[in-house]
Amino acid sequence: MNIKLSSLLSMKMNAKERFLKALKGEIPDRLPVTTHHVMPSFLDSHLDGASEQDFFDRFGLDPIKWVIAYHAEESSGEYFDPGHTELGFLEARRICSDNWRFKVEKLDNQSYDTQRFSIITPTKTLSMVLQSDAHTTWVAEHLIKEKKEIDIIARYLTHPKCDVSAIKEAADSFGDRGLVRGHIACFDGFGQPGCWQDFSCLFGSEKLIIAALEDPMWVRTFLEVLCGRKKTYIESLKGAPYDLLELGGGDASTTVISPDIFNEFVAPYDSDLIATAHKVGQRVAYHTCGGMMPILEDIASMNPDAMETFTPSGMGGDTQLKEAKQRIGEKVCMIGGFDQFHFFTGCTPEDTRKEVRRCFDEAGQGGGYILSPSDHFFEADLNLIEAFADEARSCLYNS
Repeated sequence: MNIKLSSLLSMKMNAKERFLKALKGEIPDRLPVTTHHVMPSFLDSHLDGASEQDFFDRFGLDPIKWVIAYHAEESSGEYFDPGHTELGFLEARRICSDNWRFKVEKLDNQSYDTQRFSIITPTKTLSMVLQSDAHTTWVAEHLIKEKKEIDIIARYLTHPKCDVSAIKEAADSFGDRGLVRGHIACFDGFGQPGCWQDFSCLFGSEKLIIAALEDPMWVRTFLEVLCGRKKTYIESLKGAPYDLLELGGGDASTTVISPDIFNEFVAPYDSDLIATAHKVGQRVAYHTCGGMMPILEDIASMNPDAMETFTPSGMGGDTQLKEAKQRIGEKVCMIGGFDQFHFFTGCTPEDTRKEVRRCFDEAGQGGGYILSPSDHFFEADLNLIEAFADEARSCLYNS
């Protein structure tokens, strides 16, 4: 190592600097270590309701601040949903209009919290049923029940825009503590950042795969609608001080769809969104929780700044970190790869430390890597999180 690089690496960075170095594919002072989301149920059950930032401080992880805020375009007849005042996890206040209104009704169910989420339009009321437990929410009845309903959605749906001032306020308050993250606007009620993934939430993954084979024109028509809505949001992000935005989702992993479907129905639309984000000065992480190995280069060719989650086989994915690093590590920053199911519970701290070292050895060399659990966790031994964070902090680039 030359003297200039050695001197640079010996300088201790703050968490924000460390993250940004890795996102640029460069070498920080040490391995950045964080977690994707800190789930509210985990904070309640394991840390007496501590805040997300208390969690990062306690374990010495590099902090992430997730913030989402919409702006209502009143000149277009849009306004905030007056009934949506209690926001859920990573949720912005919904934007409605006189032609796109919402109604949420609680339904009786002995097993789960169950709600009917309705969208009221002049033509028809569309609805889906959502269920929740202590950890997460899922769709029990999809919104789109007839193909012609996409025309109703296309005609009346609102187009959220970012409240840039709210993001600036949150970023200023957070300072250089760490990374400010957000996600591309999802569909109202229940959705995901990617176009295909949003469609899957509204219609069902299996039904959408069949439709892509039997009626591809119908699928492309609605993907264009969803893509256009998301582009409107992205174009409004100019000047918003995000460090990284999430796009994608698990429904476009090769655990769910084939590489051919990915390249025909996913990549063209999400590539457009990434290009739009770059035009307004935003970075994008493409999120694929599930199988990735058959489409690594396909995702990288979409030109995201980072890829996540590199889920290992023990977590339902297929990632071989060392091979992934060799194939796409020079093109994008890699985030994730840590098996939180087997190394945050049911093992020794030494086992956890060895797994951290394995991830660093296989993906961390040369920089461009952020260590993180491969997506959420709801259960964890606090001693193992401490071992995870402590070992990662000792993974240095100047040794």
